[in-house]
Amino acid sequence: MWERVRFVFFIFYIILKILLLLFFEIFHFISFSQLLNCPKRLTDNSDMSLFSSRSHCLLPSSQTSEKKEKDGRNLDREQKRWIVVAVILLVRVVIFCSLSSKRRMFQGSQGASKVVAYYGLQTPPYKLDALEPYMSKRTLEMHWGEHHRCYVEGLNKHLEKSALLYGYTMDELVKATYNNGNPLPEFNNAAQVWNHDFFWESMQPGGGDMPELGVLKQIEKDFGSFTNFREKFIEAALTLFGSGWVWLVLKREERRLEVIKTSNAINPLVWDDIPIVSLDMWEHAYYLDYKNDKAKYVNVFMNHLVSWNVAMSRMARAEAFVNLGEPNIPIA
Repeated sequence: MWERVRFVFFIFYIILKILLLLFFEIFHFISFSQLLNCPKRLTDNSDMSLFSSRSHCLLPSSQTSEKKEKDGRNLDREQKRWIVVAVILLVRVVIFCSLSSKRRMFQGSQGASKVVAYYGLQTPPYKLDALEPYMSKRTLEMHWGEHHRCYVEGLNKHLEKSALLYGYTMDELVKATYNNGNPLPEFNNAAQVWNHDFFWESMQPGGGDMPELGVLKQIEKDFGSFTNFREKFIEAALTLFGSGWVWLVLKREERRLEVIKTSNAINPLVWDDIPIVSLDMWEHAYYLDYKNDKAKYVNVFMNHLVSWNVAMSRMARAEAFVNLGEPNIPIA
């Protein structure tokens, strides 16, 4: 907005400068022409008392023919002077506009050097209709195209006001703005941007079913069986009060997998847990497809959408920070 206002004032300033320049040049030209066109003062006072409305100075009547000849020459000189003045004006205007634009470009480049952190809207790792019929294209267009985009734009509006958070990764930004349980104004948007990026990657076309190899063994080790894990995950989703998220996380201290639920924008990063899978339980995530039937939405996620391939990759990375012992999680 301010860029537009500055641009309008800049154009107005140039126009005003050109008009003033034209005015002074014309005034200067008229004054100069008057001095050149007026003859020397005559000694006959009676002849000098008469002036024409079209001529600056009158010649005596005895010199009428000579006057006409001089008028013709003066007219030619006047036309030439106008041409010269017009050329000079044009050159000055071009030089002035060139210098002004260069000055503005220099000022703009100085303004652009201000440190500002911006984050972009990441696209899901599949086409918007790839999860149908379990999650419709219409839901993705609204959920990702409107809600997720709104969080990104809101975050960038906060960050452009200050350079204090410049250079943070999104993980670091979430932890820093959570501020040990006293969230800064940037937290909600930052966390929701991170949450949605993670959520899109937690799903895949043809997902669901059961994990394989080490991930399945780790789940069975920490939950007793995959069925127990599935029931815990669904129960957490259906008992979540209000809006929030359900997560399968790896606890660093306990070195085990656990199902947790968080309210609003909060995610496991703020407690230094490592997220493996997430499910969005905000109403806009499921209402278009399932209305108020949250149980159907959660079951469809577990049966047809959750990406155990991505979960395997995340577990493999997590082992770089947490020693799980047996079983080893193979890299996908």
